[in-house]
Amino acid sequence: MISFGSYQFDLSDPQVLIAGFAVFLLCAIFLVLMITLKRAGRSADAVQLVSSQMGRLSQDVLALGQGQQQLAGNIQTVSDAQANAQVQMVQTMETRLAEVQAQMAERLAENALRSARSLSEMQERMKDTLAGSSEKTTKSLTELQERLATIDKAQTNIEKLSGDVLSLQDILSNKQRRGMFGEIQLTDIVSKALPSDSYALQATLSNGRRADCLVHLPNPPGPIVIDAKFPFEAYEAFAAADSAQQQQTALRDLGAAVRKHIKDIAERYIIEGETADGAIMFLPSEAVYAELHARLPEVVRGGFDARVWIVSPTTCMATLNTMRAILKDARMREQAGEIRKALRLLHRDVEIIGEKAGKLETHLRQAGDDVAGVLTAATRAGKRADRLDNFDFEELSPDQHEAPTLLTSKG
Repeated sequence: MISFGSYQFDLSDPQVLIAGFAVFLLCAIFLVLMITLKRAGRSADAVQLVSSQMGRLSQDVLALGQGQQQLAGNIQTVSDAQANAQVQMVQTMETRLAEVQAQMAERLAENALRSARSLSEMQERMKDTLAGSSEKTTKSLTELQERLATIDKAQTNIEKLSGDVLSLQDILSNKQRRGMFGEIQLTDIVSKALPSDSYALQATLSNGRRADCLVHLPNPPGPIVIDAKFPFEAYEAFAAADSAQQQQTALRDLGAAVRKHIKDIAERYIIEGETADGAIMFLPSEAVYAELHARLPEVVRGGFDARVWIVSPTTCMATLNTMRAILKDARMREQAGEIRKALRLLHRDVEIIGEKAGKLETHLRQAGDDVAGVLTAATRAGKRADRLDNFDFEELSPDQHEAPTLLTSKG
């Protein structure tokens, strides 16, 4: 920006630049003219030439001024066109911006509506999920309470079982209680397998010995004794043995204890003429029974030689079932006469039933004939009643008058 007094000229303005260029050109021409005048002062031709050149220069300056005005007009036109273009661009941009704003508002409204719907659906799903989760949680808590109750019950049973195990250990640690345990188990098995009148518990024999159980089998073989024995100390020592030598020693002691029981049973409970020629030793432990047959078969064979048969709870039940079959067969033989008498009476009853059935058949057949006669008479009576009702007396010819059917009962 250049200031001359109250006038200011912008160097970026094309008109100012053209005007400056024109002033500069006039100054240059004037300077050249002055130099030319100084040099051409000697000749009038030079002055005339300079004058002519000045005239052409003035014309050029005028033409330059006209060009400057035309250029200024063109610049103004360009400036107006640029302003109009800017105004149109601004209006277009405003219109486009308004359209974009409207589209954005529509999209925002659609997005808001879609978001509201999605939020509502999500709330419904969350509500359903929470309801399902609450129901599942309630069900799970209920099941958990039931399982805890079951666990508490199982814990109670375990505690009770632990007490029973401790009680069993106390029982097995005492020889007298251990014998009572075997007797109780034997009593339970016998009471389940045999009728109550086919055995006697704690029966006293003629030699003064008391048997744990005496089964009244028929002769032969005769009453047989079952005595409970439990060599617990020897078996416990065998189970607790760590080395092979200790096991052999404990196994030998177990065999000796069982042989002693076999000998005692054979001497005390096999009485000729009173009991069977054999007896049964009841071992209330499957483990001891299995060890005897697996590791001490000679002891078992020794029992066979002494006519003492060793049984466990399982084999004792099988043996007692066999005895039950023998007792049943013996009772059937004893009652054979009564059975034959009952069969004769049954046969007579069957004959009487046959006779009664024959008489009943005769009566039923006679009743059927009577019913057929009644139906026939009823049919004829119905036809006659219809004719009388219609006054068809002419149709009643003498040959149509039939004698009524007589209903007779045959004794």
